[in-house]
Amino acid sequence: MSVRRRAAEHENHERWLVSYADFITLLFAFFVVMFASTQADKQKAKAVSESVKEALEHGEFSSAISTVLGRGKHENSKPPVNPEKAPQSENLKPPSPPPPGGAPKPADLVKSLEQLQRGLAAEIAAGKVGLKLERRGLVISLREAAFFASGDDSVAPASVGILSKIAVQTENISNPLRLEGHTDAIPIHNSRFRSNWELSAARAIAMMELLRQQFNLPSDRMSVAGYAENAPVDTNESAEGRAHNRRVDLIILSAEGEKSEPAKPEAVNQSTHSAPQTGPAH
Repeated sequence: MSVRRRAAEHENHERWLVSYADFITLLFAFFVVMFASTQADKQKAKAVSESVKEALEHGEFSSAISTVLGRGKHENSKPPVNPEKAPQSENLKPPSPPPPGGAPKPADLVKSLEQLQRGLAAEIAAGKVGLKLERRGLVISLREAAFFASGDDSVAPASVGILSKIAVQTENISNPLRLEGHTDAIPIHNSRFRSNWELSAARAIAMMELLRQQFNLPSDRMSVAGYAENAPVDTNESAEGRAHNRRVDLIILSAEGEKSEPAKPEAVNQSTHSAPQTGPAH
């Protein structure tokens, strides 16, 4: 059997090209960095350096360098830009300061409560006035004994001084006011009032008229309601409890309490004008 001899491999005399190519690449990178360092635009120099680094790491040296150099060539024809005078992008502008003034803030009913407690300390101690802060607003209870004669809706002249203290506090705020008339559970039937409903509503109206005429509180800020004996604050089984129930509550409405009030005429008109008409034309 004949044995074939394996042909001897030829020695590769071009291996030096690999080292040469690496040397040329590094030399080219060196000149690129030197070129970038001579430019006035620091941002461009940074871009060149980052591009060289990216090309060396990812093997995209030629395309990255040509892109940077091409861009730099066009930018050299423009005068250098002063970064302090350069126009900012619209998205980078700081937010404009809010306009002065703005919408009025809602009244601080806690502060109003504290002021009324100080101003009406004697009346509160005497049981003529009651104060409490509820979710619907600040409730000022005007007890019958200090403001009305039994079975009557005329406001006692001696109570005007108390009402003036309350009016001073309420005229400085824009919150709506609600006047609610209340009675005890004993039915009334006299020549003037046929029921507790009429008496409670009449007393609320009388108090509203006094605040409007004598203390100039706007009528469009006020509303009136009569509850008769249906919203007691105390028992009707004792004389003291019934005395607490006979009252007119003046309520400085909070934002929550104002939700139960009907819309103002201007709001209704605006809503009517803006709503599309869907009915047939006549």
